[in-house]
Amino acid sequence: MLFYSQNTDMWIERSRLVGMLLGCATYGIFFLLTVQSCLALMRRPRHGGKIANNRPALVFYVIITFVLRTLSISANAKYTEMIWIDLRNAPGGPLALIEDEMAYRINILALSAGHIQEWMMQGLLLHRCFAIWNWEKYVTIPMITLYLSMIGLSVYIQVEASTGIPFYDINIEPAYLGIQVGLNVIYTILVAYRLLNMRRKMKELVGQYDSRLYDTLVLIIVESVMAYTIFAIVFIVAFAMHLNGITTICFLSIGQVQGIAQLIIIIRVATGRAYADGYWSTRPAGVPTTVAFAGTALEAEEELTDDPIARL
Repeated sequence: MLFYSQNTDMWIERSRLVGMLLGCATYGIFFLLTVQSCLALMRRPRHGGKIANNRPALVFYVIITFVLRTLSISANAKYTEMIWIDLRNAPGGPLALIEDEMAYRINILALSAGHIQEWMMQGLLLHRCFAIWNWEKYVTIPMITLYLSMIGLSVYIQVEASTGIPFYDINIEPAYLGIQVGLNVIYTILVAYRLLNMRRKMKELVGQYDSRLYDTLVLIIVESVMAYTIFAIVFIVAFAMHLNGITTICFLSIGQVQGIAQLIIIIRVATGRAYADGYWSTRPAGVPTTVAFAGTALEAEEELTDDPIARL
């Protein structure tokens, strides 16, 4: 069998196809988790108690981020179709269309929808972190500064892209991704430290206190953030080293991976699967204890466990 091909970089073309397939697969997972999240948030807490007031806001967040990601993946899918079908006879062939994708408005739509989704996802992380830290200024001010810097770079990237510059030549992209990864890492460290510190204080005050709830909450936060962080680091390194094939593959999936990571946290906490196995069956009955952390009284145990999604 004979194979005929133009003298072009076939790896870039293959990476676009592979990236789109991977993007569709991760979008399918993202869609299923979105449905599960909405169902979990609209049900009553597994172990009784009132539905937290912020659950409708979380449902709204889940729906909006899903709509934005759907716009982005749909636009990318349409342009992939255009590359090999609608515009297959364009000068330079598929390779030129892939490299100059920002010259087409449909890709600006995909990029902008993806960036706005990322703003919302990072905003949710910040809200969780600030709530756990009781809105301490030494935590909120640096984190908000980083967040606003990320949005500023995002707007700059979208403006640059709208001029038709090749995506691979937007040199500020690694800085934007670096701030995103930095926010995720800092969020994980701050939340894990705060929860573990609360666990230590509870054990000092209540000798028989079962601390497995705090342990498992820390574990699911670390597990969920880790996947996105590794994926984003690969993206940053590939972009910085001008490995355009790997960059293309990561670019078409990174939004879904980030969304999946956050939905996993929402589902596990909302459904009660954040608790260690046997937590509720082996947890000894005790009198609710009011403990002061940073000047704020937290109803230890009862308030946290009635509906933990209220805090996470």
